[in-house]
Amino acid sequence: MATAIEVEAQGGLAEPVDVSRAELWAGDAFGPLFARLRAQDPVHFCPDSPFGPYWSVTRYKDIVHVESLPDVYSSSYEFGGITILGDGPTLTPGEEPMPMFIAMDRPQHTAQRRTVSPAFTPSEMDRLSGDIRARTAALLDELPRGEAFDWVDRVSIELTTGMLAILFDFPWADRRKLTHWSDWMGDIEAARDPELGPKRMEVIWEAGAYFMKLWQERQAADPRPDLISMMIHSDATKNMTMQEYLGNLILLIVGGNDTTRNTMSGLALTATRFPEEWAKVAADPALIPNAAQELIRWQTPLAHMRRTTKADTELGGKRLPAGSKVVMWYMSGNRDEEQFPDGDRFVADRPNARRHLAFGYGIHRCVGARLAELQLGILIEELLKRRLLPVAVGAPERVASSFVHGYRKLAVELRPI
Repeated sequence: MATAIEVEAQGGLAEPVDVSRAELWAGDAFGPLFARLRAQDPVHFCPDSPFGPYWSVTRYKDIVHVESLPDVYSSSYEFGGITILGDGPTLTPGEEPMPMFIAMDRPQHTAQRRTVSPAFTPSEMDRLSGDIRARTAALLDELPRGEAFDWVDRVSIELTTGMLAILFDFPWADRRKLTHWSDWMGDIEAARDPELGPKRMEVIWEAGAYFMKLWQERQAADPRPDLISMMIHSDATKNMTMQEYLGNLILLIVGGNDTTRNTMSGLALTATRFPEEWAKVAADPALIPNAAQELIRWQTPLAHMRRTTKADTELGGKRLPAGSKVVMWYMSGNRDEEQFPDGDRFVADRPNARRHLAFGYGIHRCVGARLAELQLGILIEELLKRRLLPVAVGAPERVASSFVHGYRKLAVELRPI
C-alpha cells in the first residue's frame, strides 16, 4: 500500500477524505464529500480509516474501468472480498471465511454464478410476475388511508422478504427471520465491533443451522426450481462446504433483500421531494420502466463495492501498488454530473437512467437485477392504478453504514396523485 507522502507526490489532496465513516451515512451527509472528490481527486488515497487504508474511486468512468478488469482488480475473499471491511486472511474475532461467488475470481465465480442464474431468466420473471403482482396488490389494499405508518416495515420489508421466501421455498411463517438475518449479515459496522462482531457471527450461524436443515430436506428430494435445490443438484456447488453454502446464502439474502427493500423505501422519499416527476409517470405509464431504473440509480442501495489490486497498476493517473484496497463508490458514480446531469435529482424520464452502476458492471453485475426491476416496476404500477403515492411525514431513520445505503424506518401517508 502506498504511503500518504507518496500519494501526495502524485497530486492527491493534501488532506485525506474518509467517506467510510458511519455518521456520514446515518446523517445523509456524504454528498458534498463525493462531489469534492470527483472534482479534485477522483482516485483518492485515504491512509487511515476505521477499515484501514484504502483508495476511493468516485467517478463513473473510473469505476467502469476497474469493473472491466477483473483479472487486475480482484474480488476474491482471499484478498479481502467485496466490501471495505475485509483484509484478506485477517478476520475479525470469531469470524470465519465464507466464500460466495461474488467474492471469487474466474473460473470459480463463473461456475457458481451459472448455478443460480436460471432462477433469474426472462422466462422465470414471467412465471413469477403474477405472484408478485397479486401479493403487491393485496398488500397495498390492506394499508391504512389517511394515517401514518412505517413504509419500511409494512411494504419494503414485507414484499422483499416474501420474494426471498418464494425463491428459497422457505417456510412462509418464518420469513421475517430472513430480514433479521439480512440486517446482521450486511452490517459491516457490527462486524468490526468487539462486542457486536461475535453477536453477528452467532446470528449468521443461527441462519446456517436453519438452512442446513433445508439443505438436508432438498438433498433427499427430487430437483426443484428453488435456489437451494439448484445449488444442491448442480455439479459446481453440490460439494460446497458449510462455509461456502452459508457464504452464497448471505449473498443471495443480502442481495435480494437489502437492495430491493431500500430502493422501495427510496420511492417514498422521491415522491416527497420530486412530486412533479411522479406526476409525469402518472400521466404517462409508459415511463414506469424508466422511472424504476432512475429510482435504482437515485437510491443506489449498495453504496460501494471493493476490489484488491493483484499487481501494480495505474488508475486515474495514480500508481496503485499490488495489494491496494480499491473502493468503488457506486453512490458517487451514480451522481457523477458528467454521466448524469443534475444527478442529485430524481428525473423520471432521464434518457440514460439504465446506465446506472447500482447493479455493478461487467462479470459481477447483479445476477438478480431483472427480479429487482420487476418488483419495483410492479409496485409502481399498482400504486398508480390506485392513484396513490407514499409521502414521508417525518425524517427517515437511516442505516449507519457505508455499505448498505438504506433505512430502518420511514413514516409515510398514502396520498392521491
